Amino acid sequence: MPRKRKKIRVLIAKPGLDGHDRGAKVVARTLRDAGMEVIYTGIRQTPEMIAEAALQEDVDVVGLSVLSGAHMALAPKVVELLKKEGMDNVLLLIGGIIPDEDVEKLKALGFKGVFGPGTLTQEIVDFIYKELGLEEPQPA
Repeated sequence: MPRKRKKIRVLIAKPGLDGHDRGAKVVARTLRDAGMEVIYTGIRQTPEMIAEAALQEDVDVVGLSVLSGAHMALAPKVVELLKKEGMDNVLLLIGGIIPDEDVEKLKALGFKGVFGPGTLTQEIVDFIYKELGLEEPQPA
């Protein structure tokens, strides 16, 4: 009998005071429908709350959704706290309203995927499977 592979565990979080979470919920549902286990923390999360949830949930991926423009203040703090907890191997993604000039800065911080408005949700699914070196499960 083939060994069952553990599901990819993804934490989707909304750091800061941004109260708009429709996009985060759409991404969370898409990832779940693609066979991943998704933990959505809800809105108005502090970097500390996000890092603690990632640690407690033993996630493979942390995705931040930021529409407020505070990504360059919040994202580095999340990365710092994850590293402090020994979670340097977690795949980091960020999406939302990200100006072009900040994309390389975010990648330098460790965010492998930076997704802006209009990104197809399947692109995010494919990106995660590719970055983790896994094949996407085929529909039955």
